[in-house]
Amino acid sequence: MDTFKIVVAGVGGQGTLLASRLLADAAIAAGMHVKIGETYGMAQRGGSVTAQLRYGERVYSPLIDPGAADIQMAFEMMEAVRYLPYLNADSTVIVNTQKILPPSVATGQAAYPENVLDELIKREIRVIGVDAFTIAKEAGEVRTANVALVGALSVHLDVEAELFESIIEQRVPQRFLEENMKAFAGGRAAGGE
Repeated sequence: MDTFKIVVAGVGGQGTLLASRLLADAAIAAGMHVKIGETYGMAQRGGSVTAQLRYGERVYSPLIDPGAADIQMAFEMMEAVRYLPYLNADSTVIVNTQKILPPSVATGQAAYPENVLDELIKREIRVIGVDAFTIAKEAGEVRTANVALVGALSVHLDVEAELFESIIEQRVPQRFLEENMKAFAGGRAAGGE
């Protein structure tokens, strides 16, 4: 088995790190060797949060070279653009269609670019837009958008859905389990195109 490479990109407070750990744990449960590296310096202030995850028969480092990622899971559209250098023509981007305005846009010093998804598609990258926020609301808890995105991504991995569900049961507090399971199922439906 070749090494599979995933870049997870989000904004602090979105559950990016939990999502990357769910991915890693599910791959481990499927019998794969996994390495994960996370960066979250300004996470508490709404800054970028990233994780690089590699899994396969034998993996020695979590780091992904520019142009080498198989999939990017972006929790916000501009984060998908920010990490474009990691992608190539065969990459897939699963992107939450929610906009989170950076401080410069919120204060009127800059404008949020229009047609971000169209710009990604123009680069001939496979783009799967997922309205994870709406899926999470329908699941009964808006904070499950991260698990909805994991569900969308899980459709494109060689890991059984049941393994993801088992990991979610282990990682998520019982009081939020039902909503997270609904979000995961909604994400799988949205990620299948």
